[in-house]
Amino acid sequence: MLFFKVFYFVTFTQLPQIEIIPCKICGDKSSGIHYGVITCEGCKGFFRRSQQSNAAYSCPRQKNCVIDRTSRNRCQHCRLQKCLTVGMSRDAVKFGRMSKKQRDSLYAEVQKHRLQQQQQHSQMLGEADALSPHYSLSSTGLSELPDELGGYMDQQSPEGGSAKVCFYLNIQPSPDQSGLDIDGIKPEPLCDLGSGNGFYPYCSFSSGDMSPTVSMDELEHLAQNISKSHMETCQYLQEELQQSTWQTFLQDEVECYQSKPKEVMWQLCAVKITEAIQYVVEFAKRIDGFMELCQNDQIVLLKAGSLEVVFIRMCRAFDTQNNTVYFDGKYAGPEVFKVLGCDDLITSAYDFAKSMCSLHLSEDELALFSAFILLSSDRSWLQEKSKVEKLQQKTQLALQHMLQKHQRGEEILTKLICKVSTLRGLCSRHTETLSAFRAVYPDIVRAHFPPLYKELFGSDFEVLPADSS
Repeated sequence: MLFFKVFYFVTFTQLPQIEIIPCKICGDKSSGIHYGVITCEGCKGFFRRSQQSNAAYSCPRQKNCVIDRTSRNRCQHCRLQKCLTVGMSRDAVKFGRMSKKQRDSLYAEVQKHRLQQQQQHSQMLGEADALSPHYSLSSTGLSELPDELGGYMDQQSPEGGSAKVCFYLNIQPSPDQSGLDIDGIKPEPLCDLGSGNGFYPYCSFSSGDMSPTVSMDELEHLAQNISKSHMETCQYLQEELQQSTWQTFLQDEVECYQSKPKEVMWQLCAVKITEAIQYVVEFAKRIDGFMELCQNDQIVLLKAGSLEVVFIRMCRAFDTQNNTVYFDGKYAGPEVFKVLGCDDLITSAYDFAKSMCSLHLSEDELALFSAFILLSSDRSWLQEKSKVEKLQQKTQLALQHMLQKHQRGEEILTKLICKVSTLRGLCSRHTETLSAFRAVYPDIVRAHFPPLYKELFGSDFEVLPADSS
């Protein structure tokens, strides 16, 4: 199985290549020494906020929660205790005041991790459960990515065609996955909307059958599950994004991006999209009912909907005042992407993010709309369409329930539903633009684009026969 890496893009100024040492709290990519300990930006910000507010956290379990990259937001108490245990302190000395012995020890640790990474990298290509490829720049400016397209298997679609299923989307359950049993809900008679009995009726199935009703408690439970899953898998915390809004690319930095070779900028964007999609995959795995779908349908939904959710999440990192979006460490305007040669797509993506921001959705509402899009039951090649349909309809009712709970007008739901076609248009345009680029640079796409990106976008990213290589 492929476990996905998380990437944070920061500037390291304290020790050359100190970022090679993982965060001592959660194991994510570090950004330097913060409060006396090597940590990532997320754990640095968490510790700072805990000290500023003198927070008193409580643990819902036995005060022994595992703190890693995927679980670090689940228990603030255990995360803070780990911060303190490893030595984080507001009074910690900075690196410049370290003794020579401390600095030598730190350099030795850097060397140790560099050696470990080299050993892991050499083993990565032959292991089915390898981590995401390591992106190292070559002399051409393109990141060197291992070509791991051999991990496909054929799977027959209901229509008799062949759907490619890639090991990059081999889904395994996430930890702490519990809650509502989608299949365990028994059908009940449809209720009268005006009866005030606390139930919503489903709309009709496309087959003409009527689906069961859902209680308010069930909707509340599902809404909480999806909201929690969303917050645990957001690529950036909202407060951290807000603190970065003033960091926009300067003109010389913009010109630097504009002067990059077209293929280098394309690869950079492909890597960024792939990173964002990895979070969406984790989000899907944590939604109640998703892991109960057959593996074919899980993969179909992710291949068809993951980029749409990335576009939705784009509004979280979008600044409407100066029309910029968070990209590669700072906020970037459309001009940063000029060398890509797809101004229409970039403009449409910015316009969509701006229109999403105008709805002023809460994180809960954004989470439920993302889940609704991801669980679209009209995707091609679904094997258990009615099961997906039931889950999507339940998610739509949970979204409607949340909007009513927040006293939002019905027109908000209507506007959100109308954005489905806009999202699909955006993704279609992305596919067309990628196809045009691939026609000119086939070798660049084959050798230098992330394997997951190639698997997701375009039916003609297929494995070549063994004798043709």
